[in-house]
Amino acid sequence: MSSQTLKLAVILGSVREGRFGPTVANWFVEQAEAHGRFAVDLIDLADTPLPLALPPMPPAMEPNLPRPAEMADLTARLAAADAFVVLTPDYNRAYPAALKAAIDWHYLEWQTKPVGFVGYSGASGGLLAIEGLRQVFNELQAHTVRDYVSFPRYYELFGPDGTLKDPEGPNAAAKAMLDQLLWWGSVLHDARRDRPFAAA
Repeated sequence: MSSQTLKLAVILGSVREGRFGPTVANWFVEQAEAHGRFAVDLIDLADTPLPLALPPMPPAMEPNLPRPAEMADLTARLAAADAFVVLTPDYNRAYPAALKAAIDWHYLEWQTKPVGFVGYSGASGGLLAIEGLRQVFNELQAHTVRDYVSFPRYYELFGPDGTLKDPEGPNAAAKAMLDQLLWWGSVLHDARRDRPFAAA
């Protein structure tokens, strides 16, 4: 495995008013930067209009399909990434609609790249959303890594200042996931130039 620094896009998937996601995102970005092998780009989907009405030709068939002008920055940042971490809550036992829209507007940007997850919610800690997203990203020919970070009853785990009350377990889980993203991201980065199954 090479010693290159990988570009890691951390995607904040909730756009709900009053969301807790930025607190989780700030914690995870600190973990990723402390890891030392990633250049971290935090992508907040609340900053980008994401139309739910998709174009008639899917991105898998037309990767360079016309997208809204406001989406150009998002598309470029996804394309530049070597790996992704998706931060998601559970909304009614699934992932947020805005996150699915961001995924569905793109295809090659995800392909042959590793994806990790950080989940948070009341009882499940985001695991229901994460398991659903694994199927989605597998269809896009991305690789979802095994380890993840989960915060059940997140409101009890973070203090008023946004720091974890007991960081040892989550910090270790984040490092394990980042180590897997580094390995897969490095291998797939080198292999992408020989990709035999790019979109038609």
